[in-house]
Amino acid sequence: MSGMMLPLPSDNPLFTLAVLLAFGAFCGQLARRIGLPSVTGQIMAGVLLGPSVFHVFGHDAAVGLRPIVHFALGLIAVDVGTHLHFPRLRNSFGRLGMLLLLEISLTPLLVYSALVFLGGQDWTIGALFAALAIATAPATVMALVKETRSRGVYTRTLIAAVALNNIACITFFELAYSSVQATLDPGHAGTSGSVLLAPLVQLGYAVLIGGAVGAALVLFTRHVIKTEAVTTVSIISIFLTTGIADLVGVSHLLSCLFLGVTMVNLAPQKEEIGHRVFVNFEPAVLAVFFTLAGFELDFGFLAQGWYLVALFVVARLIGKVLSGVLAMRIAKGTQNVRRYLGLGLIPQAGVAVGLLLQLGDNPVFGHISQLILAVGVTAVAVNEVIGPLTTRYGLQKSGNAGMDRARLIDFIHEENIITDFQAETKEEALRQLIDLMVSSHGVEMYKKTFLADVMEREQIMSTCVGRGLSIPSGTLEGENQLVGVMGISRKGLAFKTPDGLPIQCVVLLAASQDQMSRCLETQSVLARTLSADWGLRIQLYNARTAAHVYEILHAEEFSDFNYFLDDDDKKNGTTTVAL
Repeated sequence: MSGMMLPLPSDNPLFTLAVLLAFGAFCGQLARRIGLPSVTGQIMAGVLLGPSVFHVFGHDAAVGLRPIVHFALGLIAVDVGTHLHFPRLRNSFGRLGMLLLLEISLTPLLVYSALVFLGGQDWTIGALFAALAIATAPATVMALVKETRSRGVYTRTLIAAVALNNIACITFFELAYSSVQATLDPGHAGTSGSVLLAPLVQLGYAVLIGGAVGAALVLFTRHVIKTEAVTTVSIISIFLTTGIADLVGVSHLLSCLFLGVTMVNLAPQKEEIGHRVFVNFEPAVLAVFFTLAGFELDFGFLAQGWYLVALFVVARLIGKVLSGVLAMRIAKGTQNVRRYLGLGLIPQAGVAVGLLLQLGDNPVFGHISQLILAVGVTAVAVNEVIGPLTTRYGLQKSGNAGMDRARLIDFIHEENIITDFQAETKEEALRQLIDLMVSSHGVEMYKKTFLADVMEREQIMSTCVGRGLSIPSGTLEGENQLVGVMGISRKGLAFKTPDGLPIQCVVLLAASQDQMSRCLETQSVLARTLSADWGLRIQLYNARTAAHVYEILHAEEFSDFNYFLDDDDKKNGTTTVAL
C-alpha cells in the first residue's frame, strides 16, 4: 500500500516530531480504550505514517530524528540497568542464571535449526538470526510494566532478564558477526582468537564507558543538592554515554545499561538521578520512540521471505516460552513466574533493529544484507505487534498488574526474606536478621546498640505472640523510616514461647519515632491475621524460597492482611506517608 499519499517535506524535523508525537499519543490512547497496550497503538501509528501504508513521511524524515531515537534508547537502557541492583537480586541469581543459560542456548538453537534445516538457508544467516533471537525489547517491557502498574517477583525477574539477555544478545551477535564476516571476506579475516575477542572488547568498552560516567555522576551528586543541578548533570550523563559509545563504535544501549547498573549499585538511595529526571515527560519520549519504531518497520519486505519470517517468529516464541518454563522449574521459581515469564520476553525492537542496521552498513554483507534486513525487520515488526499483548497478559495473569501501590508491609521484599532460617538462641537469630536488614535495606545503624534496644524490649514484654510467630522491633535514628526483614524456619526455632510451639516466622521491624504508629499497626495486623488464619500460616511456614514467601504475603487473597494503604486512607479519611 506504499505510495498512497505524497510524503510531506522531511527537512523540518520539529514539524515531523510534532506530528509523530501527536498521532502516536492519540493512537496509544485509542489502543488502551479498546483493551490493547498503548505501545501497540503507537507502533501501528508509525506503520500508518510510514512507507508501508499512507507514506505521510519518507525514510529521510526518520534519519533526521535518529538522535532522539538514540536518546530514548539510552534513557530506557538506564532505566533497565537500575533494576540490576545486585544486593536486591540476591535471591534471584539462581533463576536468572538458569534463564540466561537457556536463552543463549535453547532459543538460538531452535531459531538456527528452523532457518537452516527447514528454511534451507546458509549457516551464516542462521547464526546471525540465532543471536538476534536472544534480545527482548527493553522499551516495550518497561512501558508495559509502568502502564499496568506492575510490581512483584514476576516483574522483577522479567526486567532483570531483559537486561541480561540484551547484554548476551549484543555479545553473541558480535561473535556471529565477526565469524560471518571472516567467512565472507577471507582477505580481511583475523585469527580465531580475534574473532572470539571481538565481543569481549565490545562488552569491556561498554562497561568502561557506562561505569566511568555513572561513577562520576554519583560522585558529583554527593556534593550537589540543588534539583536543577542534579537534573542538568543527569541529562549530560545520558548524552555523554551515548555520544562516547557512538564515537568509539560501541553499543550505546549497552553502555547506557551499564550506566544504570553503576548508579544503582553505587548509590541505591539516589533515585532522583538518571532516568528519574525524565519521569514527567518520559511518556512523551517513549511515544515518539515507539511511533518511530513503527515508522521504520516496512511490511513491504514481507513478500520477499514470508516463510522465513514465520519460521523465525514461531521458533523464537517457542524458545522464549520453553526457556521461561524450564528455567523456572529447575530453579524452583514460583508457579506464576514459571507459567508466564516466557510470554513477557516476546517483544523485540531497539537492540534488534540497531544490530540489523549494523549489517546493512557493512559492504561485506552486500549479497545477503537485503535478505537479512527484509526478514529481520519484518520479524521484529511482527514481534512488536504480538509481543506487547503477550507481555501484558503475563503481567496480568502473574498477579503483578496493579500492585505498584503502597501496602501495609510493602517494605518487605524478596531480598529482605530468609528461608531455612536457623539459630540456637534468640540473640543469634536477631544478629542474623540485623545483618540482613543492613545489607538488604541499606539502613545506617550501630548494630550493637540496635540489638541491645531490641533485647531490652524483649525482656520487658516478649514479642513471641504464639502460633509460631515472633515480631521483635527496635528504634531507628532519623525520620520517616520503617523497614523490616523476615526469617522463615520450616523446622522451627526452639525458643521459649507462651504456647510452647517452636518459632517458625520471625519478623524484625525497625522504625523511626515518627513511624512508630505504623510499626505497631503492622505488628498488630501480623499477629491477628496469622493467629486467625491457619491456611496462611501453613503456606508461609512451609515456603521453600523467598520468592514464594513474597507472593504469599502480596497475594490478593490476603488483601485483608496486607492491604493497600491508599484504600485504607480513603476509608478512614486520612493521609499516610507511602512506605
